[in-house]
Amino acid sequence: MSFLQRLMPHEKDFFVLFQQQAENIVAGASALTRLLENYTSIAEQVQHIKKIEHVGDEITHNIFRKLNQTFVTPFDREDIHELCGTMDDVIDLVDAAASRFVLYEIRDVRSGTTELSKVLTMATMELSAAVHSISLPTQAIQRVIEINRLENESDRICRGLIGRLFAEEKDPIQVIKWKEIFEVMEAAVDKCEDVSNVIESIILKNA
Repeated sequence: MSFLQRLMPHEKDFFVLFQQQAENIVAGASALTRLLENYTSIAEQVQHIKKIEHVGDEITHNIFRKLNQTFVTPFDREDIHELCGTMDDVIDLVDAAASRFVLYEIRDVRSGTTELSKVLTMATMELSAAVHSISLPTQAIQRVIEINRLENESDRICRGLIGRLFAEEKDPIQVIKWKEIFEVMEAAVDKCEDVSNVIESIILKNA
């Protein structure tokens, strides 16, 4: 039996829920990029991202609820649990990054921040594409490879932003605030790579 044939007879709702979560993650990352590109009505935009994160929490609960209720799962239970958890971590980190712009009363966006956010958004889009093509291993693996490239790119951008921050900013409080913002955004991209690693593991186990 092919990989797809082995998946399809089992509970399909898991795939629907994972796809919904992936799309929700893209919505959150895209909203963060829009916030940075149009830095007005900040509290309202951040609250919108918080609502997206709450939707992600509900999807996560639905996946775990279904996992507890389902006897035959489309792939290993521990993989479903890990995939669900790592995807939830991505949207949590997106929300955490956005929230800091209100919490730290950031007045202006530092140059290069939007570039990092755009890489994060691209990584979430590749994540979503990988989730949607999980039953098509060749396509999914190509998305995994691209997420790895984007993680390396985000790491490079983050290092550059932090280096410039220490060189240019004289206020130590601002250094602390912005360093944390950059690191949380980069951590979100790292978590996208973690999701892709779980997807790759699922594909290899079911090859």
